[in-house]
Amino acid sequence: MNQIILLMYCADQKGIIAAVTNFIHHNQGNITYIDQYVDRPNAAFFMRVECDLNSESFKIEDFKTNFSSEIGERYTMHCDFYLKNHKPKMAVFVSKYDHCLYDILAKQQSGELAAEIPFILSNHADLKIIADRFEIPFHHISVTKENKEEAEEKQAKLLKAHGVDFIVLARYMQIVSSKLIDQYKHKIINIHHSFLPAFPGAKPYHSAFDRGVKIIGATSHYVTEELDAGPIIEQDTTRVTHLNSIADFIEKGRDLERIVLVRALKQHVNRKVMVYGNKTVVFS
Repeated sequence: MNQIILLMYCADQKGIIAAVTNFIHHNQGNITYIDQYVDRPNAAFFMRVECDLNSESFKIEDFKTNFSSEIGERYTMHCDFYLKNHKPKMAVFVSKYDHCLYDILAKQQSGELAAEIPFILSNHADLKIIADRFEIPFHHISVTKENKEEAEEKQAKLLKAHGVDFIVLARYMQIVSSKLIDQYKHKIINIHHSFLPAFPGAKPYHSAFDRGVKIIGATSHYVTEELDAGPIIEQDTTRVTHLNSIADFIEKGRDLERIVLVRALKQHVNRKVMVYGNKTVVFS
């Protein structure tokens, strides 16, 4: 059984859903999931389709070519095709915080996160013990003001050598340069220890505490050149009161970071996210 996922968007027009479903039917396909969204102010159409293709002669490249010539060109459609059982390769970048890393590795090892992890990379050696425990290669590449360009060249070589599909910054405390961002556009996922846009800076929980906030949150987003301003994939919050200390804020915040980041990763690897401008459409 060949199971594929199609993600597509184009200008909103009549007949798109019928054209796509008829094409799949004529190619001996059975649709197992379909969802669509219309951004009415911008007249933009988005759709996600999962289908089984029973033909023994099925080749995804032929399917893509035929779809493009019969459907894509007619509707000026952008479409991405994925084999459902293909696990993308995810590089994990970390620094010294381990809470997100533990959660990612546990979910990946249990099969809840359908991705391969070819290596863990860090600008510190502290978390190598965790990588060893999970039997995943660990690469320590120190990053300073003086060697940042050289360090990123080493990172890029590692990513290319392992055929990495996307990167997760699991509390990686370095700014990623445009060179890497350009190579992995909308394929670098970050977790921000705040409910964006609010309380930026190195100590967001202290700032939130000083303001007497009643909720704190975490935000997972794609990385762009504008710091912490990329398309948001997932967010969540938890309530706090005047009875909570800064230590409580940090503990609650770290729990949220783990939860929100893994949710975003699952949505990405399950091909449920489409980026449109600086926003995302996230299918159920």
